[in-house]
Amino acid sequence: MKNRIGLYPGTFDPITLGHIDIIKRGAKLVDHLILGISTNPSKSAMFDLDERVEMVRRETAFIEKDTGVTIEVQSFSTLLMTYAEEVGATAIIRGLRAVSDFEYEFQMTAMNYKLNPDIETLFLMADPALQPIASRLVKEIARFDGDISAFVPAQVTTEVLRKLGK
Repeated sequence: MKNRIGLYPGTFDPITLGHIDIIKRGAKLVDHLILGISTNPSKSAMFDLDERVEMVRRETAFIEKDTGVTIEVQSFSTLLMTYAEEVGATAIIRGLRAVSDFEYEFQMTAMNYKLNPDIETLFLMADPALQPIASRLVKEIARFDGDISAFVPAQVTTEVLRKLGK
């Protein structure tokens, strides 16, 4: 039987409880899960790539222990499908929060399929309690002195506030 390698890509700036939920659930579907951390030129990052890799490693270490699935955190700066091929992914895991996510992901999946029809895309619906969480909104709330502790792990809250000089 072929080893099922899943790839969950994202910028994770910062990692949220929503991301962690998708990672935990995605780990149930594969033998090995790669968390691919990328840069997005259309977004201005709060944390640099190395900081995000370390943050994701720290905040997801318990999932590997709990599930027995190996989890690897890597950064990449290539086309997603090129990276998926390089790591031997059999599936790309994506989380969906709302219809607007679906529209974007639908187009992305169609393009990825054209690039490589052998790599499937799996969509996991966000936990209803976590649906409104987005890294962009977490950063905005923190900038305006709002409480982000319900949206990110405790240490991430501290790191976001430190980045903002608070």
